[in-house]
Amino acid sequence: MQRIVCNEIFTLLPNGEPGGIQVAVSINGRTSFFSHGFADGSDQKPVTPDSLFNIASLRKPFEATVLADAVLRGNISLDDPVTKYLPELRDGRDITRVTVGQLATHISGLLLPPDHPPWPTWHYSLPAFIDALRAWQADPPYEPGARHMYTHAGYILLQLVLERALAGPINQQVSEVILEPLGMQSSALPMRRRDGRADLEPALLDRAVQGYGEDGSPVGAPGDQQTYYDWPGTGQMFSSARDLIVFLDASLGERRAPDRLVRAMAKAQAPAFAIGPHNAQALAWEIEAPGSTAIVEKNGGLNNTSAYMAMMPSTRIGIVVLSNRGGKDVATAGHRALRMLSQTPPQ
Repeated sequence: MQRIVCNEIFTLLPNGEPGGIQVAVSINGRTSFFSHGFADGSDQKPVTPDSLFNIASLRKPFEATVLADAVLRGNISLDDPVTKYLPELRDGRDITRVTVGQLATHISGLLLPPDHPPWPTWHYSLPAFIDALRAWQADPPYEPGARHMYTHAGYILLQLVLERALAGPINQQVSEVILEPLGMQSSALPMRRRDGRADLEPALLDRAVQGYGEDGSPVGAPGDQQTYYDWPGTGQMFSSARDLIVFLDASLGERRAPDRLVRAMAKAQAPAFAIGPHNAQALAWEIEAPGSTAIVEKNGGLNNTSAYMAMMPSTRIGIVVLSNRGGKDVATAGHRALRMLSQTPPQ
């Protein structure tokens, strides 16, 4: 296991380069951790299983699980139009044709400037976001429900839907449905402070890594939280490898969890839209080779972080890869390592 992790993942960051990589592997409920490099190079602080990383889009499966729970309890339907929960969009253009399920599976066609380069220099306030949604028109090949197209804006809108439908902030919903039942005490969806750092408890902020850009230069301070959307709840989630492997273990049935959460996780992981002959989209999760050897996975990244988590249900193996270095392809490396681990599981 160590050889696979070192050869396939740690080689992304040669010794002496800024940043580090933390890996967690679970096989049949038994977890192993592998650490490489530094959480903060300025004081040679090594990464550990408890280092706190900005997990970028790895946040989305948590929101998708909250959505799945709400669907199973009858609070939301995936076929509901988003205008049911945001009536201020009823006078909009194509947004009136978008459903909750389309947002969760990236088939809404919704694309705004923060979703693609050239990256804008301005941020959306909530009123400005609503105005942009009202004015939005789908590109002809990407009509709502027609094609798969990854969209961050869709999940910002999904956050609003969940908050309206369930009458509570998104951080509270994720905590009540997932974090508290699983004892994930090192995970949080904090508010963003004026200085750009996450408003984490001091003990958690002390464990936050320093982020580095693709060129190795520091980006922000430890706990840096970025967003193009300026209202509460739109920043990134923070977690550790130790916590994220707990989430994967529960998803694999290797950790006891409330029945309600088990059902929600299963629904979130179920294929919902065929991207191609060998790939499918679930609620936030992406699935390679749907069937007996499927890998259920999610990657994420910003200019100062790279993240990946995945599982192979048939072999009950899960992997988490977190790096405080932007631009590292931890998804390809982690995916390859997971396949290798499944083919020759350690004794």
